[in-house]
Amino acid sequence: MRSMVGVLGRVPLFKLSRRTGWPRLLPANLTISPSPKCNSRCLTCNIWMKRENELTIDEWDRVLASLGHAPYWVTISGGEPLMYPHVVELAQAVYARCRPGIINIPTNAILPTIPDRVERIARACPDTRLIVNLSLDGIGEKHDRIRGVPGNFEKFEERLRQLLALRARLPNLTVGIHSVVSVFSVEHLDELIAYAARSGADQFITEIAEPRVELDTVGLPITPSPEAYARAVDRLVAFVEASSFRGMARVTEAFRVEYYKLVRRILQEQDQVIDCYAGWASAQIYADGTVWPCCVRADDLGNLREHGYDFGRIWFGPRMAEVRRSIAARECHCPLANAAYTNMLHDVPTLARVVAKLLRPTGGRSAPSSRPGGGLVEIGRPAPGAASSAGPAARMGG
Repeated sequence: MRSMVGVLGRVPLFKLSRRTGWPRLLPANLTISPSPKCNSRCLTCNIWMKRENELTIDEWDRVLASLGHAPYWVTISGGEPLMYPHVVELAQAVYARCRPGIINIPTNAILPTIPDRVERIARACPDTRLIVNLSLDGIGEKHDRIRGVPGNFEKFEERLRQLLALRARLPNLTVGIHSVVSVFSVEHLDELIAYAARSGADQFITEIAEPRVELDTVGLPITPSPEAYARAVDRLVAFVEASSFRGMARVTEAFRVEYYKLVRRILQEQDQVIDCYAGWASAQIYADGTVWPCCVRADDLGNLREHGYDFGRIWFGPRMAEVRRSIAARECHCPLANAAYTNMLHDVPTLARVVAKLLRPTGGRSAPSSRPGGGLVEIGRPAPGAASSAGPAARMGG
C-alpha cells in the first residue's frame, strides 16, 4: 500500500504550485462518478433524475492511464456507485493504472449484490485500502423517510452485518457509517452517534448537506442553520473528546474535529476560512467525461473525449487558469468534505492544532472495539495496517 508519507511530502509542492503555478502536478485526491443513476430518492439529493452519455469502461481505462500514480485517494461515487454495472471492472482499472493507497466507495446499502461486488473489488485490489461507507441518516423509519425508500433501514442493517462478516476475511476492507447532517437529520444526531458507536463499524463520519451543481440541489433548503450545525458540532466534538483513541485513530479523529469546526466557521463567516486546493490537489471526473475542480462549483474545464482522454491536457489547459484564479480569490466557499480534508493538510495552523492535540496525554473513555486483534479505525482502535481516513470523507452520493 502506498504510504501517506508520500502524500504529505507533496504538500509543499502543491502549496508552491497554488502560489506560483509551478510545479505542474496532477491531483492527489480524485473523485470519479461513473453514473448519476441511483435507486434512492433522498430529500437532500436530486442526482437520481439525471441521465448522461456515460464513459464506457474502456474510456475510463484510457483516462486512468493518463493519470498514472498521481492519485493517492480515489473515490468512486454516484448516484449509487455499486449499482453501476461495471463498478468492479472500474475499481480494477483504478488499481491497475493508479495504484492508489485508498479506494473509497459510498453506498446506500439497498442492493443485495453489494457484498459480492465489495468482495470482488477488495480481492482484486489487495494492496489498496478499500473503504466502504454505508449511508445512514436516521434510525428506523426516520432513515427510510429521508432516503425515500421504504425498508431502507432494514436493508442497511443487513448489508452492515454482511460487510462486517466480509471484513473478517478481507484484511484490506474498512467498513464505515456515513451520515449527512441536513435540516432533516440535525436534531436526531445523538441517535446516530449512539447507533454508530455500538454498530461494530470501523468509522463514523459525517458531512453537511449543501447545495451542489452535481446533485442538482442549488437553491434547496437542505443545509442546517449555522446555529443548528454549531449545536451538532458541539455534540460530535464531545463524542470524540470523551473517547480515548489510539494509534492512527487519534490522528483521524483530530482531523475530524478540525473539519467540524471548519464547517461551523464557513457557515457563520460565509468565507473559505482556509485556502481551498480544489483545482490543484483535488478534482472530479463526471460520468460524461467532464472534468471539474469540485462537484459544488462543477466548472466545465473540458471533456476528456475531446482531449484524447488525457487528463493532463485539461488540468494544465487555459480554462483551468481562470477557475484557479477564482478559487484563489475566494469567490466561492463551501463545506465540501471531500476537498476540506485535502485543504486541511495544506493549512499550517490546522496541522499545528492537530499535532498539539496528538502530543497531549490521552484520556476519557475508550471507544468500543469490535474487530479481533484490532478494533475500530475511527470510533475505536485501529486495525493492524489500517489506513488513515483523515483524507476526504465519503461523498453524499449513495
